[in-house]
Order: sequence, then structure tokens, then C-alpha cells
Amino acid sequence: MLSVKNICKDLTSFAIKDVSFEVSNSQYFVLLGSTGVGKSVLLETIAGLIRPDTGRILLDGKDITNEKMQKRKIALVFQNSTLFPHMTVYDNIAYPLRFRNGKTQIRKRVNELAEDFEVRHLLAAKPQTLSGGESQRVSLARAVASEPRCLLLDEPLSSLDTKSRSQMRALLRKINSKDQLQIVHVTHDYTEAVSLATHVAVMEAGTIAQVGTVEQIFQHPKSDFVARFVGIRNFFKGRLQGSSDHGTNTRRFTSGSLSFSVLSDSGGGPGFVCVRSEDVTISRTASSTSARNNFEGAIVDVVPAGVGIEVIVDIGVEIAALVTCESVKSLELGYGKKVWVSFKASAVKYVEE
Repeated sequence: MLSVKNICKDLTSFAIKDVSFEVSNSQYFVLLGSTGVGKSVLLETIAGLIRPDTGRILLDGKDITNEKMQKRKIALVFQNSTLFPHMTVYDNIAYPLRFRNGKTQIRKRVNELAEDFEVRHLLAAKPQTLSGGESQRVSLARAVASEPRCLLLDEPLSSLDTKSRSQMRALLRKINSKDQLQIVHVTHDYTEAVSLATHVAVMEAGTIAQVGTVEQIFQHPKSDFVARFVGIRNFFKGRLQGSSDHGTNTRRFTSGSLSFSVLSDSGGGPGFVCVRSEDVTISRTASSTSARNNFEGAIVDVVPAGVGIEVIVDIGVEIAALVTCESVKSLELGYGKKVWVSFKASAVKYVEE
């Protein structure tokens, strides 16, 4: 287990203040926040590149706060490739193994990792000939070769194209589940958090605003900041059907007893859907618009939301709609009232698991 306890670091123009969280074995932990909130500084502090002013970092119960980076059993992968340009892919992956194994064992382990990370055909190549996705795969293979107890990832997908990003997410999930390796992943992209994380910490100005499971963070933000930053209250886990809906370009996504129409060209499989509360409309009768998703339910809460009123409706799951104060009055929206909620298939964002 990785334990970060009351970490503080003053960098004059910026400070990390009293940050604490724990990452248990096999967890995929995402630090989510906008640029400049301190995510990367915190990651580098855990790695040992930066020493905290106060606080402690423990790994498996051992205090590593003042331990040298090389002795921490922690590997760090940056967003841009840090491969040795004069070495082949084989030699880059083999580098952490060079003092601990004989040539035969090194060759066997490099080939295993190359197979796992799908870079076996690149072993003789030099880093400058690789694509962004290939470079990140090699960087990850080299990091895992060091047999870390914890893998730190600093915006590892931000410089990749859409296809490479999707492939890399699948690979990271594989590493996490197969090797039971605890991962701490820094990003500003909530899609990455949704598709990868088991747990999320939202950072705000050098502090942790909220820590919890993905569902807790997205469905039950504990502060206005978290709610505004995440921007998604309607977040549902389920499965996208492989076939289209009645010959159209929409698909069905099932979550428990509910079924949503989704506009997506992704293949079928498990994942999540997100719907912005401002894309959900409320009416007193079934909608006669082109919206493909219509559900009847009862209002369970009416909450001021700064730019309007958030109305929470129970349709089998709770779904939030952002409406104006005038709509609340004219529709007489209140606790227990039966209403219809609707939203277009194009308003539903599907994220594959």
C-alpha cells in the first residue's frame, strides 16, 4: 500500500498543502485536476524527485520520504518519451535488469515484456523511429521491468492520437489487473479517469478536494468546486450493445434495468455513459421532441446550482437536470412530483471500459 500523509511543499509561486491519500494494492488511482493545481509536483514528490517540506510517504509500511529514488521501488513514466535515444528498444527495456540478471534471464524477461506490451517486432528499432504510442509502450515496458511496487504515470496519454489513446487505456487496465500493480495516474481528462480509475482524487489549488470511487466522485460531488470541475452528474456503468438500433446509427446501452439510446461508433462491450445535466430536459408529460431517451420518474431533490436549479429525478437511478428558476416555478417542480426527463442520443457520451 502507498500512503501519502500530510504532504506539504512550498515552491514560492505554488504550494502543496496537507495532501493525504492511500492507494491499496491493485488499485488504479487517478489524480484529476486542471493544469497548475500540483498534480505533477505531487507525483514527483512520491517518486523522490522532490523532497517535501513536511509529511511522510510510506510504501508497504516503510517510510520512504527521504529514500533515494532508485531505492523506492517506484517507477515514473512521463507524458513524453524519456527513452535512451542511442539504445535499441531491446536495450531500453533491458536497462533496469542489467545488474540483477544474467544474459539468458534478461533476454527471456525482455521478450516476455515485449510480448505483453506488443512491441516485440520493434526490439531492434531505435526510439526516434517509433510513433508516440509505440514509445509509450516501450516506456511502460521499461518501467515494469524494474519490478516496481507502484507505477506513477504523468499525463501518459495526452500526446497520443485517438486510436493510440484507446489502445493505451486497454494496455494500462491489463497491467493493473494482470500484475496487481498499484498505479497512480495524473490527468486533467475526466474521460481517462472514468475509463481507467477504481479511485479518484480531485485536486484543487494544491489540496485534495475529494477522494472516492469513480461513482462517488461523479455522482456525489462533495463541493461546488468538484461538481463544477467534473461537470458530469449523470454517470452510469453498463454495457453497449454491438448491433445498431433498428438499422439506425444509434446503439443501446443497458445499465441495470434501464436502456439508453447512444450515438456511438465504438464496438460493443462494458463501459460508462455520461450525460451533462444541462442536456437533460424536464416536462410534465412525455416529450414529443426528437429525443430518443424518455423516462418517467419522481423528483427526489431540488438544489440551487449557481447557474440554475438542479432537479434530481429517480427513474430507477437518479438523474440530474439543470433547469432555470422560471422552469421550476412554471412546472411546479417539487419533491415527489411525477415528471418526464428526456435527452438526445447525441447528448450521451460513451466511454469504453
